Amino acid sequence: MIKEEEELVRTKVKRQAMTDYLTPSVQNIKPSGIRRFFDLVNTRKDVITLGVGEPDFITPWHVREAAVYSLERGKTQYTSNAGLPALREAIGQYLNDQFQTPYDPANEILVTVGGSEAIDLALRALIVPGDEILIPEPCYISYSPITALGGGVPVGIETFAKDKFKLTAESLEAVITPRSKVLILCYPSNPTGGIMTYEDWLPIAKVVEDNDLIVISDEIYAELTYGTKHCSFSAMPGMRDRTILVSGFSKAFAMTGWRLGYACGHPDLIAAMLKIHQYTVMCAPAMAQYAGVEALTRGLEEKDRMVDAYNQRRRLVVKGFRDIGLECHEPEGAFYAFPSVKATGLSSEKFAERLLEEGGVAAVPGDVFGLGGEGHLRCSYATSVSNLAEALDRIGGFVHKLKQG
Repeated sequence: MIKEEEELVRTKVKRQAMTDYLTPSVQNIKPSGIRRFFDLVNTRKDVITLGVGEPDFITPWHVREAAVYSLERGKTQYTSNAGLPALREAIGQYLNDQFQTPYDPANEILVTVGGSEAIDLALRALIVPGDEILIPEPCYISYSPITALGGGVPVGIETFAKDKFKLTAESLEAVITPRSKVLILCYPSNPTGGIMTYEDWLPIAKVVEDNDLIVISDEIYAELTYGTKHCSFSAMPGMRDRTILVSGFSKAFAMTGWRLGYACGHPDLIAAMLKIHQYTVMCAPAMAQYAGVEALTRGLEEKDRMVDAYNQRRRLVVKGFRDIGLECHEPEGAFYAFPSVKATGLSSEKFAERLLEEGGVAAVPGDVFGLGGEGHLRCSYATSVSNLAEALDRIGGFVHKLKQG
């Protein structure tokens, strides 16, 4: 035994660089395409930014005051790992009232550090190395990297503007193999603004059941729909126990920096996620949780006013792009427009770079969001009407210059 250990020491190759200590799964992940692009933005002055997926509204005062009051009362200790009982009760009541998705606060709701942690917990609890995770694209950029970190294999499913970027049963069935295990959904969609209705979900639910899939439904933009009320996938017949519903406070309640989210689902799934959660982050910040209770119980009017403002901006932006000559499907949810720049002959990345350098407008090239994103630009309209009007003027001037050659 001693000789074997000595031989191992002699034959061990010394690492040549610090990166040699890193796991291959981390080394193989590409840096965020959004972050890389906005590093360029920081080198410019007088730039109008349409790239950040963050409300321009400030968290309502009474919500902030609830957090301040919790500090004044000395509520600075750990909460239950699963979250404050009062917050879990408020989440359960809110989801039932708004989306007809009842969950038991005692064992079916977990409060997390933002919706992103909830997605990570769900994937880590579910993935066995080699499992295929099905992801409709274009989509939120974190799904594939988190999947890879957990040992899963991300499988993109392309969606198209002609279908309003909806997921179809045919496209879902086309990628399913014996290793398919989880379907990640994000509707309303970041980056496209696409939504799914009850009728759209019905054939998807059948494919999910027929193929014994688990669904992670990221519904962080559920409140931000225009003309059609959001339909939660977990509310579909037979889908409740197959679905982990993920949401949070960042978008609808203008609470991005509070890092407060939640996951809801079958008690066995939530219990597994809770085990990971309690050994990693312990619990979400107490003061943010008290603010969350206030937002859900007394902040719905402010939420509705913000949604009305987004709707006004949405109409302005879509009309503006179409007037410029850029095709733009009408987003029915979230706060993003996803115009096509294919008519200019430039790639998404080149268009975005030149628009920044020559037009002073920052938007995100669509290719960073996966399949179907190339040829598009993600533009957030979560900014003031005056900023949007000026940005559209600049984009119009830039496109006109391109046409002039």
